[in-house]
Amino acid sequence: MTSFQSEKMQKTTFPLFILLLYRLTVPVYAHGQPESGGLSAAEKNKLESLMHAMTLGEKIGQLSLFTQGFEMTGPAGTFNLRQLIREGKAGGVFNAVGVDSIRAIQRIAVEESRLKIPLLFGLDVIHGYRTIYPIPLAQACTWDLPLIEQIERAAASEASAAGLNWTFAPMVDLARDPRWGRVAEGSGEDTWLGCRIAEARVKGFQGSGLRLANTLMACVKHYAAYGAAQAGRDYHTVDLSPVSLYEWYLPPYRAAVDAGAGSVMSSFNEINGVPATGNRWLLTDVLRKEWGFEGFVVSDWTSVNEMMNHGVAADTAGVARLAISAGLDMDMMSGAYMGSLERLVLDHAVSVPVIDSAVRRVLEAKFRLGLFDDPYRRCDPSREKTEILSKEKRALARQSAAESCVLLKNEGNILPVPSTVRRIAVIGPLGNSGADMMGCWSGQGRAEECVTLLDGIRTRTGNGTEVTFTRGCSVKGTGRSGFDSAVAAAMAADFVVMALGESEDMSGEAASRASLGLPGLQEELAERIVQTGKPVVVVLFNGRPLVLTRLASVVPALLEAWQGGTEAGNGIADVLFGEVNPSGKLTMCFPRSEGQVPVFYNAKPTGRPMDPAHPDEKYVSRYLDEANDPLFPFGFGLSYTTFSYSEMTASVTGNRITVQVRVANTGARDGEEAVQLYVRDRIATITRPVKELRGFQKVFLKKGESERITFTLTSDDLAFYHPDLRKYCEPGEFVLFAGGSSAEGLSVEVKTE
Repeated sequence: MTSFQSEKMQKTTFPLFILLLYRLTVPVYAHGQPESGGLSAAEKNKLESLMHAMTLGEKIGQLSLFTQGFEMTGPAGTFNLRQLIREGKAGGVFNAVGVDSIRAIQRIAVEESRLKIPLLFGLDVIHGYRTIYPIPLAQACTWDLPLIEQIERAAASEASAAGLNWTFAPMVDLARDPRWGRVAEGSGEDTWLGCRIAEARVKGFQGSGLRLANTLMACVKHYAAYGAAQAGRDYHTVDLSPVSLYEWYLPPYRAAVDAGAGSVMSSFNEINGVPATGNRWLLTDVLRKEWGFEGFVVSDWTSVNEMMNHGVAADTAGVARLAISAGLDMDMMSGAYMGSLERLVLDHAVSVPVIDSAVRRVLEAKFRLGLFDDPYRRCDPSREKTEILSKEKRALARQSAAESCVLLKNEGNILPVPSTVRRIAVIGPLGNSGADMMGCWSGQGRAEECVTLLDGIRTRTGNGTEVTFTRGCSVKGTGRSGFDSAVAAAMAADFVVMALGESEDMSGEAASRASLGLPGLQEELAERIVQTGKPVVVVLFNGRPLVLTRLASVVPALLEAWQGGTEAGNGIADVLFGEVNPSGKLTMCFPRSEGQVPVFYNAKPTGRPMDPAHPDEKYVSRYLDEANDPLFPFGFGLSYTTFSYSEMTASVTGNRITVQVRVANTGARDGEEAVQLYVRDRIATITRPVKELRGFQKVFLKKGESERITFTLTSDDLAFYHPDLRKYCEPGEFVLFAGGSSAEGLSVEVKTE
């Protein structure tokens, strides 16, 4: 057995040994306190006392989750929430916000119910609570894991100051189809990078321990493979081979679980013909037995009842039995558990031990959150006053908005905006819209608290520069009545900044798009403005990759700003005027046309690849009317400076490959570069992708400076899942690539024994 085989196969063969090592390394509290993820002996005794005292109805209540207030992702129902809590028939509440409101609801549970079991309080804190940060897809484009963790730490601190203890995040669904609106909530198309970001986000939310008042319990979603919805249509079915599921789609969920996530949310889709919410193989065999997950699983909104629409059960009792038997612990909003489980137990269709196991998992989470010690631990009015929208959080929002920007084009180096400019025209429907800066799932963010692009430019330029604003057109409309005034504004200016893209409601849940171009007449408006001959930069606000082929051929500069949150305008202005040198890199390809979708960098090779030297050859894998490659590839992003790569080497020692490459800043400005390392397995027993990301380092280099970057790969980095669903490395020949994107850079070959 080779060294490269042996290390990985031992990890695969002895998972309990690895799990034991992990458990032994979990930090222990001083003074005899329980482990950060465990319960003390006293807590275990109290839990068992509660289990003994609870009626069947009260147990089922702990498995039921209901909303407070506004409708979010489905019908809100007609439940009398306060009466259910008083009767001990609710385990948690979501969409309640604010210390006063949450304290009042918690008081009913811990002072008026029979057993005084505290409630969980959850909310979709996706990219901030009141201080809104860039959408998660934009955060991923920073390639800055410490920053992403810091963002979630700040979001948890703020949300917990408002009384919350649970967030329905992170979303770690691998997504390769930009038609799916929920790509905005994830990390993009790459599994390896998605795993690293999943870990960072869980650690950010949960901090150094859930018993601390400034933490939130994470909920990993949507388990599993929700990002592979057919045709990019939300709630649609998923059909994957087992190898694809294990190789590409499951790892980010496991990474989040291994990082300590306290809960998992099941997805709406089916896998292998079984809806995830009632899929025992997925929720029990893989999640609990294979991965060792010890938290609880909650359904997505009414997804228990929706299994009737899938056609796997005829009535509410049938879907409730499927879900609880599969390992689905908590029913969100469908009321199926509350309405059916007691009768199912009495009819011996569901056993009491199955109910008890689910209840224990929910109660354990409440103990880990410290709710039995102090149910009002996160209900401190002084924290709510000082932490919500604090100066420090706004500063972080501004920094992250700037770092998430991706410079896609900068012809003639027209950016940054020259200091000689004295008249700037901001043109476009998104130039002065606070709501559209926040994007989807903006929590408790408020449009009036957001810095728009116009605000940011005016603040940055001060009184010495005249800044005008003209909408020109609406985002989705077909009226051209504003074109003439927009052209006039451009003619009167020295420099034009156009604000184009999607409105905030065009991405996120239930926001799939079949057409990915700029909606409405925005491209036509841009063409009219470019025809004025003035220098033009287009700032894009969107929640997904768009088809920009026509626009990119016309405008000299494109800055992808995504939807940057509360401080979007200030962060973007920092980039436009050169205070921040852009360093963002795409984590999803931008297609040339919808017909290419899905297009992603780590595709499998074909038996008839197209030879770029013979683009007109007929019997190869190509389009008649479109190029194969995307307009902007994964990992791509320009800077105001330039970087070069040289002196790439690789050496093999035992089960380690050491890769080195020199990166130099060859431009006139200091800047950061995300140095990316990719691997290709030349020959394997099953086909391997043409390239796979296996490392990156973000390095800051002053102008003229260079640095030798070192990467270390192990057999784990070269391993892959085989048809028997075992993961191990096959020694052989590998090509290693290093560069500034997935489409460029140096390469070197190595051979492992």
